[in-house]
Amino acid sequence: MHSLKLMILMAACGWRLATAAHGQNVFLEAEQFADFGGWDLDQQSMEQMGSPYLLAHGLGVPVKDAVTTTTFPEAGTYHVWVRTRDWVAPWKAPGAPGKFQLLLNDKPLATTFGTAGAAWHWQDGGLVGVKRETTVALHDLTGFEGRCDAIVFCRDAAFTPPDELEALTRFRRAALGLPERPEAGGTFDLVVVGGGIAGTSAAISAARNGLKVALVQDRPVLGGNGSSEVRVWPEGHTRQKPYPHIGDIVEELVPPKAPGTGNAKAGTTYGDAHKTDVVAAEPRITLFLEERVLAVETSGHRITAVVAQQVRTARRVRLAAKFFADCTGDGTVGFLGGAEYELTREEHQGLSNLWNVMDASDTNQVLKCECKDKTALAMACEAGNRSQPFPHCPWAIDLSDKPFPGRKNFKGQWGGKNALDNLGGWFWESGFDKDPIAEVEQIRDLNLRAMYGAWDTLKNVDQLYPNHRIGWAAFIAGKRESRRLLGDVILTADDFRTNRVFADGAFPCSWHIDLHGPDKTFQKGLEGEEFISRATEGKDYQYHGPYWAPYRCLYSRNVTNLFLAGRDISVTHDALGPVRVMRTCGMMGEIVGKAAWICVRHETSPRGVYENYQPLLKELMSQPGKMRRAALDGILASP
Repeated sequence: MHSLKLMILMAACGWRLATAAHGQNVFLEAEQFADFGGWDLDQQSMEQMGSPYLLAHGLGVPVKDAVTTTTFPEAGTYHVWVRTRDWVAPWKAPGAPGKFQLLLNDKPLATTFGTAGAAWHWQDGGLVGVKRETTVALHDLTGFEGRCDAIVFCRDAAFTPPDELEALTRFRRAALGLPERPEAGGTFDLVVVGGGIAGTSAAISAARNGLKVALVQDRPVLGGNGSSEVRVWPEGHTRQKPYPHIGDIVEELVPPKAPGTGNAKAGTTYGDAHKTDVVAAEPRITLFLEERVLAVETSGHRITAVVAQQVRTARRVRLAAKFFADCTGDGTVGFLGGAEYELTREEHQGLSNLWNVMDASDTNQVLKCECKDKTALAMACEAGNRSQPFPHCPWAIDLSDKPFPGRKNFKGQWGGKNALDNLGGWFWESGFDKDPIAEVEQIRDLNLRAMYGAWDTLKNVDQLYPNHRIGWAAFIAGKRESRRLLGDVILTADDFRTNRVFADGAFPCSWHIDLHGPDKTFQKGLEGEEFISRATEGKDYQYHGPYWAPYRCLYSRNVTNLFLAGRDISVTHDALGPVRVMRTCGMMGEIVGKAAWICVRHETSPRGVYENYQPLLKELMSQPGKMRRAALDGILASP
């Protein structure tokens, strides 16, 4: 009834898409601006918001305006609403760092946005007079994570846009003129959701075995945690005996570790374009970038289709298939499809937002800088102005009297002697007792408050590094632990410790039982909001490897056509430690691609592969990763 009333009210008020030639009102999605300027598109909280938003991730330097042009139905006076929030308000922190202005034809509104409200809401911008053709811009004031979801211009001063998710979603679709039903996106043998190393490997493996594959990724690049957006270097040993070809595809995507590689390095280190090129070379793969799966259709115990929303246009597409692979890390497809799962609610591994610093007095570093104000920085450096002041951040975590890695005499676990090398590393991690899905924005924001607090302390309290600045920081969180979907085998840490042998061993694990929790050295006074982790170490967390984990961890035990690959596979919290590193996850994907071909070829299920086709799967595991279906036909002619 609420949704029906909303639709009637919208119709009465004349809601139309911004470019419509008629109607009384205008709705602008921030992600549909013609030019993002220096703002970034953040899709991480779409389940909670129904839409992505633009983020002014300037690391303390105001970013270039996001700009678009719209045609109003008529000139006149409109009531303005901007959907935003004060992102530090959940901590009752002072200062509202995410301030920005709304410019209409280069003139700012009187209201400053992003200054109130802990939750996303429509901030009232008051009344404004507009011309029929109007340029609209988001003008960042601080460079400290301002955020804008959407803008509404309404002739009816009594109208307030909705905040409740279902009503807001209907509001968006009606205002944008989007159809109620998703568009048909095709039918496939296998739909792989998640374009990290696991999902990309699964798609390539399946395509080379002759399947028609859709690969769905919600970011503009492939690689997930191993992309230039997150910058975690993929670990784990590939090509292990007795199946040395398992890992061939992973090695195509990720080169061996070498000098200059590692975490939080230059963006080019992670080979985003190369991964896309490898996928593009496979004619049987249809790649859907910037598409986030938000719904799943089922029939009985099977998934029949997934529905993905394009993160810029909000258009939805329906992808049907015989089989699906959940490589999302969050177990999203399985969760939406009714798969049984576990989620460790407390004392789980957290999320990292890696970062690094640069020396503005080093011309070489300036030339390679990824800063959004690179041109201005280079000009200042050339003119001899190398000083890099940083503002005091009263809204950040106050670390003025606290130790942290990178401060004098303190380093993180296995940290280096150089203090700067201890800033922004893998151990900068938080969210140990927070929901990694529902609270992902707040966990990321806590990481950013820790980063800014640490840099504020080093620069303004300790009076160090006058020529240094934050060079890069991830705004996409790198997750370690989330939902784990349950298969016919739930692998445990003791299976590793006792070297339990499974007849269906399918992928090698070599990483130690690596579990992260708050580092007690840096915990005092920050209980509940710790941001430095410590990894498990010692003989209790070692095993004799490589350990061949069972195939039965790679499919759902109750959704009959769902494969799993990545950190959402069927393991316990403790057993996640050795399986979650990306090269290992990629090898899971290779196995899923091979098993999916068996399922299609022999009209069986993922469980049926274990029950009836293990010899065939092992034969496939013995073949080179570059081998394609034409070459395999002769080898696999018999059932």
